[in-house]
Amino acid sequence: MFKAILEAFKNLFKPVRTINYPAQEITLPSGYRGLIEHDHEACIYCDKCEKVCPPGAILFFQKESGEKEYRYNPWLCIYCGECIRACPKPDEALWQSETKQRWAVKEDGANEGWFVWEEACKKSRETYAAAKKTPKPKIKSEEPLCVS
Repeated sequence: MFKAILEAFKNLFKPVRTINYPAQEITLPSGYRGLIEHDHEACIYCDKCEKVCPPGAILFFQKESGEKEYRYNPWLCIYCGECIRACPKPDEALWQSETKQRWAVKEDGANEGWFVWEEACKKSRETYAAAKKTPKPKIKSEEPLCVS
């Protein structure tokens, strides 16, 4: 107990090592890996980033027309950069920005909506795969092809 009181007394006279956030701006260290940014025009939607993402923070929604929609969850992301390494077009379609993360933001239910979206993406892929497997009906022409 005496050692704890002595240590607390010593700490009163040591310089402060914490940052007074948000009053004092945070400086980012070199090599900082920030939020994942995506350019939908440069993306070829190959799904490689989705497949290698360890926590599953990147998903693609498969539309019936064949187009895909990109979704990213920054609260689930661990900022490992595997998605960028797997991307065939890094720095064009997918990159890590030096944008600061939202440190002091609390959003209630941030992941509940993601789990709903995750289930919708899974169902959209299954529906699209089933639609591709079913044969398309042949359209019969009412007019004869050759007139004699």
